[in-house]
Amino acid sequence: MSELWTAEAMVAAMEGRPFGQLPKTVSGISIDTRTLNRGEAFFAIKGESFDGHDFATAAVAAGAALLVVAEGRLPGLGRLTCPMIVVKDVLVALERLAEASRRRSKAKIIAVTGSAGKTTTKEALRHALSGSGTVHAAERSFNNHWGVPLTLARMPEDTDFGVFEIGMNHAGEIRPLVKLVRPHVAIVTIVAAAHLGHFHSLDDIARAKAEIFEGLEPDGHALINRDDARWRILRKAAKDAGVKHIHGFGEHARATYRLVQAVLKPDHSSITARIGGTEIVARIGAPGRHMVQNALAVLGAVHLVGADVAKAATALGAFRAEKGRGARHVLAHPDGAITLIDESYNANPASMKAAIALLAGTQTGQDGRRIAVLGDMLELGAHSAKLHAGLAEPILEAGLDRVYLAGEAMAALRDALAQHVAVDYRPTREALQPVLLAEIGGGDAVMVKSSLRLGFAGLIDALLEKYPPQQASTAADEG
Repeated sequence: MSELWTAEAMVAAMEGRPFGQLPKTVSGISIDTRTLNRGEAFFAIKGESFDGHDFATAAVAAGAALLVVAEGRLPGLGRLTCPMIVVKDVLVALERLAEASRRRSKAKIIAVTGSAGKTTTKEALRHALSGSGTVHAAERSFNNHWGVPLTLARMPEDTDFGVFEIGMNHAGEIRPLVKLVRPHVAIVTIVAAAHLGHFHSLDDIARAKAEIFEGLEPDGHALINRDDARWRILRKAAKDAGVKHIHGFGEHARATYRLVQAVLKPDHSSITARIGGTEIVARIGAPGRHMVQNALAVLGAVHLVGADVAKAATALGAFRAEKGRGARHVLAHPDGAITLIDESYNANPASMKAAIALLAGTQTGQDGRRIAVLGDMLELGAHSAKLHAGLAEPILEAGLDRVYLAGEAMAALRDALAQHVAVDYRPTREALQPVLLAEIGGGDAVMVKSSLRLGFAGLIDALLEKYPPQQASTAADEG
């Protein structure tokens, strides 16, 4: 069993009180009994919906080496024989352990935020850096007030490169997280209308994203999308935070990490980019123009942390996006294969437009159609109707053959598309599902995208069940 922490170090870092005979070491950190591995420490965090203390017995049954519990809940755990570390607040204790992890680490740390592309960029960095050393990165989208400290606490002491995704819904949420992470490089992928319902304007979103620069290590680097309309706001915020090294990535002539040429293919892209004064040629395994932009950020970050850029460029050729974030499936159909693009994890106006453009460039079979299956984009507030209706323009420009819509907000897009393209609108995902399953045909290219709470992953599952996949392929980006 590998050693992540000694119990002694955990007690000291968390200012906890040992209860029972603690093991010498733990092999990992868990907050979920469903994924807990034997020998790990279970942190009984109290969330919005669940209290980890209610799952203490399940954690012991799963093989937890010790429990981290709140003092106030200890009396209710009296029958458990598992050793414990007792703390005042379990989440605060996790944050303290994260701080200790960062103090002991000699890794080069990269932090990523942005309205779209965070998870894809994080995963691409994991791939790109793997040829230069050991890499630690967050699982899935562990980018919030518990996900970031959990990822940091899980980082092995001998890690060479750490990659952290930092998200937000409101102003002020990035600031405490980036001060835990203390990155050497901070990336902002793009500023777009995600969570606009919580802000007055895109400028305000940019300023909230720019909080990531406040936690940079001395002599750290800000890496900003030079093609973003909020470049000036982000650059100023970085300067105001005392950042001395500010770099841009993109097509812009003044970008530090500049795209020279891009050839976009249905299943991949080939680029030439100027990185650190040298032209680098790279194949990107995930298709889409937005993925090219993310790849420039990746190569720039690799250069800034002193890793091998050539190895990183090679690694990007094997990169594939994950389930819900553009994973591509080829489904068996009697009349010809169906191409299914799974974008069901999340959605905002920028990622919707990127996914629509990707669908437009996707090959169909003989007599096949390009079909978008779209659900509501959430957290857009008073701007919701306008932003949903605004998707009509990219859909018409893409020349899509058919559009399926579900969700209350998508009624605005239905109305905007009337008389222009074939649309089938249903109020819910459940109502849309049988229609979609009945009408999808051989040769079609189908892209499914919505905000997570709409449950459009259920449409993906239903299509995969009806038409078993022939193979898995490449991907677009997340929302």
